[in-house]
Amino acid sequence: MAENVLKLLILGAHPDDAEYHAGGLAALYRQRGHQVRIVSLTDGRAGHHQRPPEEVARLRRQEAAAAGRVIGAEYITWDIPDGELMPDLQTRHRVIRQIRRFAPDLIVTHRPYDYHPDHRATGQLVQDATYLVTVPNVLPDTPALRRDPVVAYMADLFTTPCPLRPDVVLDVTGQVDTIVAMLACQRTQVFEWLPYEEGILEQVPEDEAEKRRWLRQWYRRHMLPRAQRFRRELMAAYGAGRGAGIEFCEVYELSQYGARADLGRRQQLFPGAVCRPPEPSPAATPAQMS
Repeated sequence: MAENVLKLLILGAHPDDAEYHAGGLAALYRQRGHQVRIVSLTDGRAGHHQRPPEEVARLRRQEAAAAGRVIGAEYITWDIPDGELMPDLQTRHRVIRQIRRFAPDLIVTHRPYDYHPDHRATGQLVQDATYLVTVPNVLPDTPALRRDPVVAYMADLFTTPCPLRPDVVLDVTGQVDTIVAMLACQRTQVFEWLPYEEGILEQVPEDEAEKRRWLRQWYRRHMLPRAQRFRRELMAAYGAGRGAGIEFCEVYELSQYGARADLGRRQQLFPGAVCRPPEPSPAATPAQMS
């Protein structure tokens, strides 16, 4: 692999979490020739109102793989049942091995503050795996990394116990069609389960072209609160004129559990984004804390 090729690992709780929260970043990585691997830690089997769980799990695995093919990314779906993910030792070991084998420059995942227990568990698992991925005596069957990856949290709008800190803001207006194309592959979710959950199932068109147009408006409606929440940061990053009109954005918080990244590294890892310089940190290194 060429030296300038970056590796992005997106660890989501369910098939479609990656596209919904980080599809723009994934698309930008692939457009620039970088490598992207998406992993869903659960099989998504709980997410339907009519189909039996085994059928949903099978379909969602196929749909996720198709979504990855839209941008040429590998999309892996684990076999842990949806709604049953736990931040236990066995699953932590599985996450450590996944990170070591792919050796990403950047990991993107959920914050451990969320409405869904699977999202919270995913964030906790990544926190618990970070640093240990560099310790050779932990899981010696899988070679340890020499350094931690940078870890970033995908945007959410929760404020308790603490709101997301917007270290990176990214206008993904230019990637919307790609994001929608990826989401459209997750048919059992975006055209069945999520509309059912929202009480708008009857609004989903029958015609395939109309479905895609409907999905773009659905995605826009869901992204507008994110853009409004971070409007001040978008205007500061892109200027008042452009920033005020952005409807589609991705926002990331850099985790203190991963490798520190200076401004240059942040700009390299988040192509096209506007990154906040790191604040001085008095945090001790692991060796200093031992």
